[in-house]
Amino acid sequence: MDLPGLIHDFLLVFLGLGLILGGLGVVLFTNPIYSAFSLGLVLVCISLFYILANSYFVAAAQLLIYVGAVNVLIIFAVMFMNVSDYSKDFHLNLWTVGDGLTSLVCTSIFFSLIATILDTSWYGIIWTTRPNQIIEQDLISNSQQIGIHLSTDFFLPFELVSIILLVALIGAIAVARQ
Repeated sequence: MDLPGLIHDFLLVFLGLGLILGGLGVVLFTNPIYSAFSLGLVLVCISLFYILANSYFVAAAQLLIYVGAVNVLIIFAVMFMNVSDYSKDFHLNLWTVGDGLTSLVCTSIFFSLIATILDTSWYGIIWTTRPNQIIEQDLISNSQQIGIHLSTDFFLPFELVSIILLVALIGAIAVARQ
């Protein structure tokens, strides 16, 4: 998406804040319905990040699969839980030893991912485009070739499968309501 620098930076900060607040909501809300909706906010913000990065296919797949199917499935599962235990409003619990250990593991994974991202060469992909044709060079790995084929040759079947999965999920919800 070609936006002026100031607007692009503002959107990045706004979406980043949405990700952080949504992630905190997933972890800190005691009501699982609120946590599921916070997860939906996180997944939509990730999809908007993909749109800002000009990856429209990945953004559409993110919306269809994760927001449209996985998050609806989580909310559907939460609806069958005994919600009387979670009827209290938002509050923070005291930390336990397990919470501290979990935060230590998550923090170490976070910093190892940051180190991996900074050490990775993101410019090793060489491919040229012609009208409606992509020429694959020898430097492209198998997973990159799969991504290229999914976004060009098999785009329609991939989207049809995701729509079929969404229809099956809606059918399951309709049957469960009865």
